[in-house]
Amino acid sequence: MGSFIHENFILQTKTAQDLYHKYAKQMPIYDYHCHLPPQEIAENRKFKNITELWLKGDHYKWRAMRAHGIDEKYITGDASDKEKFQAWAQTVPYTLGNALYHWTHLELKNYFGIDELLNENNWEQIWDQCNELLQKDEYSVQELIKRSNVKLICTTDEPTDDLMYHEEIKKQDFPVKVLPTFRPDKGIEINKDTFIPFVQKLEGVIGRNIASFADYIQALEERVDYFHEKGCRVSDHGISEIPFAHFSDGEIEGIFQSGRKGEGVTAEEETKFKTAVLLSLAKFYKQRDWAMQIHFGAIRNNNTKMFEKLGPDAGYDSITDQGEVAVPLNALLNAFDQNDHLPRTIIYNLNPIYNDLIGSTIQNFQTEPGVAGKIQFGSGWWFNDTKPGMIRQITSLADQGLLMHFVGMLTDSRSFISYSRHEYFRRILCDLVGNWVEEGDFPNDEALLQQLVENICYNNAKNYFKIELN
Repeated sequence: MGSFIHENFILQTKTAQDLYHKYAKQMPIYDYHCHLPPQEIAENRKFKNITELWLKGDHYKWRAMRAHGIDEKYITGDASDKEKFQAWAQTVPYTLGNALYHWTHLELKNYFGIDELLNENNWEQIWDQCNELLQKDEYSVQELIKRSNVKLICTTDEPTDDLMYHEEIKKQDFPVKVLPTFRPDKGIEINKDTFIPFVQKLEGVIGRNIASFADYIQALEERVDYFHEKGCRVSDHGISEIPFAHFSDGEIEGIFQSGRKGEGVTAEEETKFKTAVLLSLAKFYKQRDWAMQIHFGAIRNNNTKMFEKLGPDAGYDSITDQGEVAVPLNALLNAFDQNDHLPRTIIYNLNPIYNDLIGSTIQNFQTEPGVAGKIQFGSGWWFNDTKPGMIRQITSLADQGLLMHFVGMLTDSRSFISYSRHEYFRRILCDLVGNWVEEGDFPNDEALLQQLVENICYNNAKNYFKIELN
């Protein structure tokens, strides 16, 4: 049997093959959103075994293993790393049809030179082969990043972080720029039990008491400035639903005081608070020429028993719906825009039923001369960074807007070998464009197609985020 991950994997047409091999394949990676830990980059971590690198913290794999009936002991429990790898290997054949099957074999091929299909019969041989390679210096974190042809990494960071590891990375002879991203979710979710600790920690960082909503917004702005000094040019917001509600200053003050005391606020008051904070933050971002990312549509920690056992981020999240999206999304962007406080913004929806809604909405606010694609429909993420999910997103964007200005793929991962997802995206993109050419929907104009592919793979992101590279 030939290699499953062969040179023309996914590329069904001659046009797709030419576009990928001549243009997409060689483009660098601009990783403008991920969850890689900066400490591990700064310390240039080496992994003891493939489980440490591949399975720890990977919710995608955990969910598949649970669906296959694997005991939690072999997922997040106290089983040995070798036993956990064996359990994953036993699961892999059953992931056929899931993107995990493709990612697994792309990563084994690209980073370990393994062409075999991982299963319960060869797992120990592959375990040994991977672990032997991981002992080599070229498998340290920084070497893996360089091998992946990455030019920039934007991590995801709390506003109260001191960013010491980012400063440490700057001092090292490491050619990849690693910058923080401002992620203030805990400071927006006023009804969650993380809000009061966040405010208290923020007080400790700024060195004074936060007595009012005005004090709170001033403190957040100070942290935006701190992040800006450290090179940050991107923010990110992970919210379940798009909020928008009109409010008065007096209302927001009362809501803040209630939240500060842990008294809880109504759903309407929560929406008003979120709207007020986002309006202030958007203003700060626009003033500093940052890009703003909004990820919405996840319902989290749905299994109470497992949340109490494992805590958050353990693989019990899913796609949510929202009774109304178009009205609040348009209203929120419109409110940003009213006083010229609309930054470059990327909207990511987790629920694909909103693809055309997002694609049409962003066109309402492309109003800044000289800024192409100012408001972006973000790449398929989380449950949508699959072949069907990416095709749906790309097709909706092309249908409703300008595909040529799309900023392309993001890694959105905690793994240092997830850069294969960029290859996956690029193969899917080239295959889709190749099909459109073969069907006569796109002209077979090589220069035009080259521009499209290279823009989406790298050039658009490089120009959009305005970050000077090393």
